[in-house]
Amino acid sequence: MKKVLTLTMNPAVDINTGVEHVVAERKLRCDPVRLQPGGGGINVSRALKRIGGDSLAVYTSGGAIGETLAEMLEEEGIRRHPVPISGRTRENFIVYETSTGQQYRFGTPGPELEADEWRQCLDDLEASVPQGGFIVASGSLPAGVPDDFYRRVIRIGAGGGARVVIDTSGAALREALGEGGAYLIKPNLRELGLLVGEELDSEQRQEQAALKLIQEGRSNVVVVSLGAAGALVASDEGIERFRAPTVRIKSKVGAGDSMVAGLVYGLASERSLRESVMLGVAAGAAAVKTPGTELCRGEDVEKLYRDMLSRERGERRGQ
Repeated sequence: MKKVLTLTMNPAVDINTGVEHVVAERKLRCDPVRLQPGGGGINVSRALKRIGGDSLAVYTSGGAIGETLAEMLEEEGIRRHPVPISGRTRENFIVYETSTGQQYRFGTPGPELEADEWRQCLDDLEASVPQGGFIVASGSLPAGVPDDFYRRVIRIGAGGGARVVIDTSGAALREALGEGGAYLIKPNLRELGLLVGEELDSEQRQEQAALKLIQEGRSNVVVVSLGAAGALVASDEGIERFRAPTVRIKSKVGAGDSMVAGLVYGLASERSLRESVMLGVAAGAAAVKTPGTELCRGEDVEKLYRDMLSRERGERRGQ
């Protein structure tokens, strides 16, 4: 398996709890608290581990919360490279309302990074580039980090012979693709529409938008997350849609990170792009089967992937 490095500029510790009803102006009696590591790249590393892969997680770390995060990653067996910062690693708060099954997610902005801190992240990344492997840059950028940060990551990856996967949104995604060079991006439909400046109100327009990014050289592969509908994939080989397995939804949190992990696991294992996308879709579907902020489980990914392959073979025989 090719080496994988994940980069998380704004990691978090997720505080999970439950309550019967969320009601304003009342003291609410919550269930026992459960802590979990959070942040895009960190979650990709965690999901990769569950699927059977391995990675090095590079992330910013500050204060007592940063120490707690390191302890939890150690318990999960995640190889890690924390970059010290003066600010305190953020915390997120997730509340599950047991009476309705609804989930309330409160995300905090995180610390502001000094210029020397985010530059240190780039220096450490350059020193650890997995030559011939993959860099997964995932998640939001904290205050103080320039919008073109991920573009710099792409340059470092290219210089070190690694393929860069970008999973972010807004200005960070737009600036990352300003000069092209990304190997793969994973926008949702809304983010894809913002990238091309169009309303994507039909399947045809969605496909044209994804292909446009390929033709403009902004990314080699575009994997558009469609939620329960699966994924739309565009590359120089053309375009294809992949249906997601039907599962009972418990929580959508972590589905996107699990999808990226499945994709990268397939690619790092030298499977075809098509097989890797199917693994990604299976991992995303496996994640929504789990409660709270829990990620995909390896056995679920394997079963759903086999089911997708079986369904595809059956559809071919029926043609």
